[in-house]
Amino acid sequence: MKHYERNEVALAVTLSGVAGYVDAIGFLKLGGFFVSFMSGNSTRLGVGLATAHWPAVLTVLTLVASFVAGVVLGALTARALGETRRSPVLMLEATLLALGAGLLTLGHDTAGVTAVAMAMGAENAVFQRNGDVAVGLTYMTGALVKAGQRIAGALVGGEPSDWLRYVLLWTGLAGGGALGALTYLHIGAAALWGAVAVVLAGGLWAERRWRSV
Repeated sequence: MKHYERNEVALAVTLSGVAGYVDAIGFLKLGGFFVSFMSGNSTRLGVGLATAHWPAVLTVLTLVASFVAGVVLGALTARALGETRRSPVLMLEATLLALGAGLLTLGHDTAGVTAVAMAMGAENAVFQRNGDVAVGLTYMTGALVKAGQRIAGALVGGEPSDWLRYVLLWTGLAGGGALGALTYLHIGAAALWGAVAVVLAGGLWAERRWRSV
């Protein structure tokens, strides 16, 4: 994170907020499963296997496969159109989110959730560098570990504020989750259109910035 400019850090925090927002909607829609937090889904898979709850197992496997497919699409898009450009991956994410929102509105829940999980997988390629994820946007365990490491470094004379960017990522995810849950409780799956708008705006901003460099 320290290699990125302040406006790109703001974009990363915003996208973490989107991930939390969308994940909260998915969690409520699916009754306790996640569209971006695959660690939680993996635990649900283990419990489902142990208790022979096969519908839960099928749900998790579908979500994991969709998420990984989205990661592949996002990574290939970034490689093909430029890893520093950002906007192509964001447009891919916005398209998948819009597809998911539309399908859910029409009552095609499985297809809709599949598209949304793919969008969350694709989001992780926004800050791809040399084919690897440089900033994880849909999972925060790594960010919290890095925050703790940077705090430890600050306590022994290192950079005093390196930890803040990682805490901001986590705050974005948590805040987005709260907003997503509140919005879903009022308007249902249509709340996803708010995420579409934010990601689309981020893509347009990123494209203008890339063209001006």
